[in-house]
Amino acid sequence: MKIFKEFKEFAMKGNVVDMAVGIIIGAAFGTIIKSLVADVIMPPIGLLLGNVDFSNLFIVLKEGVKAAGPYANLSAAKEAGAVTLNYGLFINTIISFLIVAFAMFVLIKQMNRLKRKEESETSEPSTKVCPKCFTTIPIKATRCPNCTSDLTT
Repeated sequence: MKIFKEFKEFAMKGNVVDMAVGIIIGAAFGTIIKSLVADVIMPPIGLLLGNVDFSNLFIVLKEGVKAAGPYANLSAAKEAGAVTLNYGLFINTIISFLIVAFAMFVLIKQMNRLKRKEESETSEPSTKVCPKCFTTIPIKATRCPNCTSDLTT
């Protein structure tokens, strides 16, 4: 019973719940990006390259047992039992990764910018100016290291 109680405490901590939400949203975002690449980005690129469907770009490494090649598309090769190298799907996956990586870069960059702005607004100054020699010194200093003036008065 003690182990279940410890697990419940662990699972209900804020970081674990936040991480779980992030993973779920990330998976959904990945599905959207996959559709964006396969259904929106790659068709125009394929059209520009002469009506090429990237998902059907493959190399037959070994003919299928059920039927010999050439195969019209990847699904026909798979049905025939052919061993294929699917470089078109790999291209789609690389493009998906680049889009996700760029989106994450922009998101993290914005979060860091907001965090820095928030820290600068709430943080107290860590330095002060010596009233005698006008050099910047730590805020807790009681004597200026440059002109040796007493700063406690």
